[in-house]
Amino acid sequence: MEFQADAIDRVIKNTIDVMESSKYQIFEILQVARDELVALTKELQRVMEETDETLQKVDKLELQYHRSRIRLTEVSRDFVRYSEKDIRIAYEKATELQLELMMTREREAYLRSRRDELQLRVRGVENSVERAESIGSQMSVVLEYLSGELGQVTRIVESAKNRQMIGLKIILAQEEERKRIAREIHDGPAQMLANLVLRTEIVERMLVKQEFGLVQDEVLDLKGQVRYSLEEMRKVIFNLRPMALDDLGLIPTLRKYVHDYEEKTKIRTSFETRGKEHRLSSAMEAAVYRLVQEALSNAAKHAFPSYVLVEITYQAQLIKIVVKDNGLGFNVKKISEQANRESFGLVGMRERVELLEGRMEILSAENQGTTIVIHIPTNVEKGKE
Repeated sequence: MEFQADAIDRVIKNTIDVMESSKYQIFEILQVARDELVALTKELQRVMEETDETLQKVDKLELQYHRSRIRLTEVSRDFVRYSEKDIRIAYEKATELQLELMMTREREAYLRSRRDELQLRVRGVENSVERAESIGSQMSVVLEYLSGELGQVTRIVESAKNRQMIGLKIILAQEEERKRIAREIHDGPAQMLANLVLRTEIVERMLVKQEFGLVQDEVLDLKGQVRYSLEEMRKVIFNLRPMALDDLGLIPTLRKYVHDYEEKTKIRTSFETRGKEHRLSSAMEAAVYRLVQEALSNAAKHAFPSYVLVEITYQAQLIKIVVKDNGLGFNVKKISEQANRESFGLVGMRERVELLEGRMEILSAENQGTTIVIHIPTNVEKGKE
């Protein structure tokens, strides 16, 4: 199938136009949500201030009503010192204060209910704003990628016609990665932060009730949760791009990842290097890191091994990656023909290796373990990278 550069350019242009339009619509929705959040926040602040004033008024009225009751009892018992007029005045004063106290308590109950309702609405709108900002940011990244990197797709396709789906595969891979990151953040740090908000409200109520002992316990628990949330966020950041990869290089970063993998999965794992280690380009080191990461992840998910070996060999113009496990193994031919979901990770690895102009070999049999051998040339020109 011959490629038509003009047709590809039209597809990219139409995609950019649609995404630009969608981005502005998302920004409009975001602005409306922000305006609503500002209005709700102002109203919530007013209601909270009015609630505090009403609470103070209730306390004051309760004290006055209590004193009026004492006064009424006093004048009612002593007919010598107090006249009927004094008794009537004391009774009317106590009744008036009782009525005002009842009305003020009803007002307090209404304001508390309104405050709780507004707090729920504020949290809901805040979540909507965060989601809209996240989607808008993601679309901006995609648009930047489409406008920049994929603008060169025509030349790439003309020089390698057997890769006609490269652009689509890259976008799909990015979308899958974004979905995974979104799930990690939603299920981890986002849920923890939501829980922290609720717990701080509980602490606030305890402070109002002056239950300082319980407040201290709750704050200690909150501190632990904040630390755990920070650890989870750091894990997400590390998965996006291990900073050690740029600072220390491929081997130290892989050595740490293998160590963490062994602790997490409880699978005995060895890491070995051969040849003279040297730094590769940033893109090449990232690619090798991701290939090892995917191979180990597949082993843990599907092979259930008790031992895994990772071996990196540096050669003159080549880097060799071997990942070997003693797990369940599989029929390579059968899996390749079916190309089912379980083999998607292997298919993705093979495609990545092909993009790097390398080759990948899979040796496996049922109940015989699996060995993945990857050869990647390291003398690839930067343009090809």
